[in-house]
Amino acid sequence: MTTPSSRPTSADVLVVGAGPAGSAAAAWAARAGLDVVLADAATFPRDKTCGDGLTPRAIGEMQKLGLEDWLRAHTVNEGLRAHGFGQTLLLPWPGGSLPDWGSAVARTELDDHLRTVAIKSGARAVDGARAVGVRREGERVAAVELRDAEGTYEVACRWLVVADGVRSPLGKLLGREWHRDTVYAVAGRSYVDSELSDDPWISSHLELRDDQGELVTGYGWIFPLGDGTVNLGAGTLATSRRPTEVAIKPLMQTYADTIGADFGLSGELRMPTSALLPMGGAVSNVAGPNWALIGDAAACVNPLNGEGIDYGLETGRLVAEHIASGVGLGEAWRSTLVEHYGEAFSIARRLAGIATQPKVVAALGPAGMRSDWLMTLALRWMGNLVDDADRDRAARVWRWAGRRSMARDARPPFA
Repeated sequence: MTTPSSRPTSADVLVVGAGPAGSAAAAWAARAGLDVVLADAATFPRDKTCGDGLTPRAIGEMQKLGLEDWLRAHTVNEGLRAHGFGQTLLLPWPGGSLPDWGSAVARTELDDHLRTVAIKSGARAVDGARAVGVRREGERVAAVELRDAEGTYEVACRWLVVADGVRSPLGKLLGREWHRDTVYAVAGRSYVDSELSDDPWISSHLELRDDQGELVTGYGWIFPLGDGTVNLGAGTLATSRRPTEVAIKPLMQTYADTIGADFGLSGELRMPTSALLPMGGAVSNVAGPNWALIGDAAACVNPLNGEGIDYGLETGRLVAEHIASGVGLGEAWRSTLVEHYGEAFSIARRLAGIATQPKVVAALGPAGMRSDWLMTLALRWMGNLVDDADRDRAARVWRWAGRRSMARDARPPFA
């Protein structure tokens, strides 16, 4: 935590929020030779509601940061074990232009390590400092007001990166608006002892039922952490037209009771938390002349699996490249988000919106789970494992569907 004498007063780049997105942005901006301040409201290490899973797309970004050896010292997984409707399928990570392995690291450790990487890259970190106001000069942000235990102070900046999470209080001050007409999620996670903590597969249950045996439009997961525990969680999908009424923490307990014997679970669910997740770029006002929203703050969360760490790391790198090149932000940053994620988010949230209907899930789920080929294709699409470099048929179909979906969107991603 800072004291008044150690408070920063200015920076080339002020990054607010030290999760994966903010720490990646700070690291890359500092490596580009910019003076960077990385501020967060919490004191590290701190927890974060998350499934803790790192898909191959996230692994690729962490490799760019030089963290492959650190990751391989943790659990490594080969792919997804999909359960549901009387079937179990093993779906290896497809590889291609992305790594062919994944991992899982508790966010308390992951975020602390990524923040340390940013500091070692040259960023100055500030703990326990919450952004509570902005001072503008015209449309530009001239300074951000931070509040710590000793009071408030200003940090002047040339560039501001907003990475303060799904609620994004600083983003709201700058005009960010979340639109709930497209799909969003309510998700929870917990930790529990398991005999399969070293399982080389992450598991997802696509047939999730409540304590009355009714089908819930969502999914459950088990992510092995390699330390005697697994991350156990559940998420439900909703829109403003079909809001969810499921209580997540009881649903997690029902899920644990249902699968406990198969996964060698023992003891109580520990540290249960839940969060509301804007998804698929369902926010507007994501940038101004010298400021930009990234990661969860920009609703860069996969509508089909709730994953956001990969997008956080990517948008952190991309925004740093924008700033270092002098291209500027504003419409250029919104266009970058649309170019990288617009088509995929559009079709994914359209498909996820269909999945908010229990009758559709009950009708299509069994057919899908009977096809290894279809589920392998779904894993690649649902896991956002189609990279810009991919030119195979599956990638072309996904991009074609995305373009068609964007053309029909009443509110395209990031608009």
